[in-house]
Amino acid sequence: MIWIPVTIAAAGLQVARNALQRGLLGDAGPWGATLVRFLFGVPFAAVFVVLAAWASPAGSLSFSPGFWLDCAFGGLAQMTATAALLVSMRRSSFALGTVFAQSGIPLTAIIALGFGEALGPAKWIGLILTSVGLIALGWPRKVDRDQVIAAATLGVAAGAGFALSSNLYRQAGLGLAPGRPILAAQITLLVVQLLQSASLTTWLALRDRRALRAVFGAWRSSLSAGFLGSAASGLWFIAFNLSPVGPVRAVGVVEMPIAAIAGRRLFSERLRLSQVLLVLAVASGVALAAIG
Repeated sequence: MIWIPVTIAAAGLQVARNALQRGLLGDAGPWGATLVRFLFGVPFAAVFVVLAAWASPAGSLSFSPGFWLDCAFGGLAQMTATAALLVSMRRSSFALGTVFAQSGIPLTAIIALGFGEALGPAKWIGLILTSVGLIALGWPRKVDRDQVIAAATLGVAAGAGFALSSNLYRQAGLGLAPGRPILAAQITLLVVQLLQSASLTTWLALRDRRALRAVFGAWRSSLSAGFLGSAASGLWFIAFNLSPVGPVRAVGVVEMPIAAIAGRRLFSERLRLSQVLLVLAVASGVALAAIG
């Protein structure tokens, strides 16, 4: 069950990374801010690989064609999902885009069935309860039909992309170094970030050089975000190698209360009774997904 505290630590680091990325959004734009997590995370990912290799037992690595395909398509799915989520938020609202992206939690477990990873009934109930609770918790008070359609189409596409990438990352790590989950996770992360950095940097160089200059101009905060991003992703990948992805994604929603606590301290926000009850429902779902 070591994957549970690993996932919680990853979620906490992800909240910190998101806070730094949000500060870059105004100058670099959404894609520039997205590049930060990949490009400036590469040096730290390389260091993590060295440390993991030093601490791991000896053994061979299998850089099979399947590993490279899993990394490439996983990275592409993750970037496509990010784009779908951004467009969903732009065409509808931030709240609706986020709500429908939660479909990725049960979709992760459904896609895992294709890789031969079945979950028990309790875990399925936990995944569904977590997803429904998150959707109800994040649903805005005022929406129109067109907003719902746009957000649902693109948000579910984003959730599917994130679900697919998570499963592909798990398959890449399991095939690379069976029995050495930490080293496999760090090598997979480094390869994925190199592929994503190269492709996104090239795209911005051709389409939005202003965003690219803004990213490098804010290199100090970019390095901080890169470190936090690599540390968080490294822990996510370790968790993926230790457990089926569905339960990991469910436990990962612990980042929401972490963010809510931060928001309350900064903005004196308070939850309504209905929101408290939904939070308890989500917590119950997470518990079932983790230990059911």
